[in-house]
Amino acid sequence: MKFRLVATALSLVLALPAFAQDKLLNVSYDISRELFAEINPAFAAKWKAETGRDVTVDQSHGGSSSQARAILEGLPADVVTFNQVTDIDVLAEGGMVDANWREAFANEASPFYSLPAFLVRADNPKNIKDWDDLVREDVKVVFPNPKTSGNARYTYLAAYAYALEKNAGDQAKAQEFVKALFGNVPVFDQGGRAATVTFAEKEIGDVLITFEAETGGIAAQYADKNFVRVTPSLSLYAEFPVAIVTENAKKNGTEALSKAYLDFLYSPEGQRILAGKFNRVHDEAVKAEFAASFPEVKLVNVEETFGGWAKIKEEHFAEGGILDQVFVNQ
Repeated sequence: MKFRLVATALSLVLALPAFAQDKLLNVSYDISRELFAEINPAFAAKWKAETGRDVTVDQSHGGSSSQARAILEGLPADVVTFNQVTDIDVLAEGGMVDANWREAFANEASPFYSLPAFLVRADNPKNIKDWDDLVREDVKVVFPNPKTSGNARYTYLAAYAYALEKNAGDQAKAQEFVKALFGNVPVFDQGGRAATVTFAEKEIGDVLITFEAETGGIAAQYADKNFVRVTPSLSLYAEFPVAIVTENAKKNGTEALSKAYLDFLYSPEGQRILAGKFNRVHDEAVKAEFAASFPEVKLVNVEETFGGWAKIKEEHFAEGGILDQVFVNQ
């Protein structure tokens, strides 16, 4: 009898993996916590309805470039939802992501997008309206370190693009402009979330530059502070690229789950959640539904303004490149 009980207990233990729920690790950029806190349970409900299985989606957040390095060093991401194309390219170069990852999903694997925009203090006391105001001597600007944050690299590129247009393509004047902008930053935090804390809780600076999607979320989170959202006249189209980390997904047996998760971001339900969090989306019906949330702005892109991400990486972000030259001594 005792042998039968032990054998039965052992058989139950051995059978447990068959009932284990599905699990996924999404490694994402620093300021996407609240977004995926809403996305993940919605996806889990859809997955349960379609497969009958429960799923847990774990999150890891940090500066996009730092996250890419962590994956190369062993962070077992199944999928990445980043805010910078070059960080997924780094994973592709390291063999973690398929070389043709931009062809795996629609809109070059970017289910939603945003742009660098401003958040200022109640009643906008410094009358900040556009990029020119950010290089005034009386204005202190907060955004994270472009060496560690994809968010900040978009800020750098958007400011550079604005200066190029204002100065008829003069590279020297554009570099002077962004150097002056960097000079007005009192502290460079590692990622977007830390920069938000610096601005909103430590009350440092007159303006926070971050993605438009984040300005809406911060304004709502700190409603008592009456922050004002400001959309500049020109900004940079900021893709939010996604990819399956193929090497890990194959190892973890999560390839189908990973694809379903990223596909959900393109679904009407996923697009509606994204737009509700102030992200600009591609679904035409959802765009129309949320049109009032998104002011008109002239958007430029990296291909037209900078010649593409490969050229940006070589000319701006490589060691000794333009970013290093204008960021020196900051």
